[in-house]
Amino acid sequence: MTQRWNDLLFAHWPIPADAMARLIPPGLKIDTFEAHAWVGAVPFWMDLVRTRAAGERCIAIPGTATFCELNLRTYVRSPTTDLRGVYFFSLDAASPLAVIGARTLFHLPYFLASMRSQIRPDGTVDYSSNRLLTSRSVRFKARYRGSGDVAGPGRPGTLEHFLTERYCLFTQHAGQVLRGDIHHLPWPLEAAEAEIRVNELPAAHGIALPDRPPLLHFARQLQVYIWPLREDR
Repeated sequence: MTQRWNDLLFAHWPIPADAMARLIPPGLKIDTFEAHAWVGAVPFWMDLVRTRAAGERCIAIPGTATFCELNLRTYVRSPTTDLRGVYFFSLDAASPLAVIGARTLFHLPYFLASMRSQIRPDGTVDYSSNRLLTSRSVRFKARYRGSGDVAGPGRPGTLEHFLTERYCLFTQHAGQVLRGDIHHLPWPLEAAEAEIRVNELPAAHGIALPDRPPLLHFARQLQVYIWPLREDR
């Protein structure tokens, strides 16, 4: 599958590693940077969603041409392969077909949400998400923008590299850890500023954020390639 991700904000907070370790499934290890785990809220919108059919031909997926997505994630390692990847607590999306497809084929915790991403003339993104069909309120509202100066990808060994240069995702299904490989060019990161007015995602998944501003990065656009899940071994 291919997707293009647009106007993406990385908002990250450090979390005690032992607290985060209790929230991930058995078979994965928390990956840390300077002894801290990290949780990220990542709003963006996607387009150019295609899936490979027979042979090498890719086809568009009806109902998924353009939609918003918001994920809550942390960073893990495989005890089996030592690969570093992403573990998602939740992925909110505005496309019912995308939610159904991702839950069915990728066993990922997708949720249907009412979402909006509006770009102002100065490049500021007004973003809102309200999860649907749930018993509790799970909202996110933010206004953010990039600096316009692409600093390029984070250098290996830096926190920026640790948080963004991840090339697989992990999930669990029927007691088995599964891995989905991801390919993209290094993130074209910009410095960012953001006003996060409402963020109910972490509390909905048992995560208490520290009383400090998030670490912010922005990326204007990136093409992503995703492979089917397979057993992590």
